[in-house]
Amino acid sequence: MTLMLARWLVAIFAVISLVHVYWALGGEWAAVAAVPQVPEEGSKQLRPAFKPRGWITLLVAGALLLIALLVCLRVGLCLPQVNHGWLQWLISAVALLLFARAIGDSELVGFFKEVKGSRFAWLDTWVYSPLCVMLGAGLLVVAWV
Repeated sequence: MTLMLARWLVAIFAVISLVHVYWALGGEWAAVAAVPQVPEEGSKQLRPAFKPRGWITLLVAGALLLIALLVCLRVGLCLPQVNHGWLQWLISAVALLLFARAIGDSELVGFFKEVKGSRFAWLDTWVYSPLCVMLGAGLLVVAWV
């Protein structure tokens, strides 16, 4: 059971990492739905809250791939299994970060965001935040079971 969950987690983190690499290299597909949008001053038009830089997007891709590697190490998937306590706590810390992302920053992201009405906001409520909860829960299972 844990090995199957770990495979799914690795696959999901790897795919999300590859999408970030695609964006970092200039890809446009789904980019508008990946950045929070805020209303322009004095208008109802929406604009991106920020413009992600390519190198930062690559760092995010690397971090996501590192999470997949940590899961592989924990369960012995393609690599020798590591049972050290530090790995359990590190994976648990990542899970807590994912839970925090799902809760949000109270303005742009998470279940309790204030800025709504954009494509990103809808996807964040129904896809991104629930995915963070599920990935966080999966990481905790892999870390401690």
